[in-house]
Amino acid sequence: GSSAYLDHGSRYKVTDLIKTVIVASANDSTVALAEHIAGTESVFVSKMNKVASDLNLENTHFENSTGLPAENHYSSAKDMAKIYGLVCENVLYKKYSKIWTDVFVHPSGRKTNLVNTNRLVRTYDGIEGGKTGYTDKARFCLTASARRGDMRLVGVVIGVDDSKTRFKEMSNLFDYGFSNFKNISLASAESN
Repeated sequence: GSSAYLDHGSRYKVTDLIKTVIVASANDSTVALAEHIAGTESVFVSKMNKVASDLNLENTHFENSTGLPAENHYSSAKDMAKIYGLVCENVLYKKYSKIWTDVFVHPSGRKTNLVNTNRLVRTYDGIEGGKTGYTDKARFCLTASARRGDMRLVGVVIGVDDSKTRFKEMSNLFDYGFSNFKNISLASAESN
């Protein structure tokens, strides 16, 4: 998996670790954050599963904080769309999600180049961000969002054979959504 190459025993700012997760899917930062928040990754994963239950995610169960393959670790496109719809509203996520490349400076002064694996942040009009993934079972995946005007679309692509196709399929989904749907106000707060 991806990594920020954290220095063992060093102290990092939480916001810096969050940035490495958002930009570069840094699994070492994910585990460090889980341990900071809950004491251990396993306790954090229990909290993740509680949130999944509270959100009525019917086809999701976490075994780790990274999303890497594990026995009984799974999700569905529908559940990922629900999760990502909430993530899109997070202030830190919005701040970092469209960064293409960045230099992460460790407390020691050592530098790590971070690269966003979601190339749509450079190429798709209205992209808000997204997370790529790959496992042998799920193949190439992408969960992303795009906004044009007052309409946000969230898309999920799972099981694609190559990285290039996942971006093309997501672009096609967004293009279709923006071309064929629009937001309509059914009522306003003033019309009680």
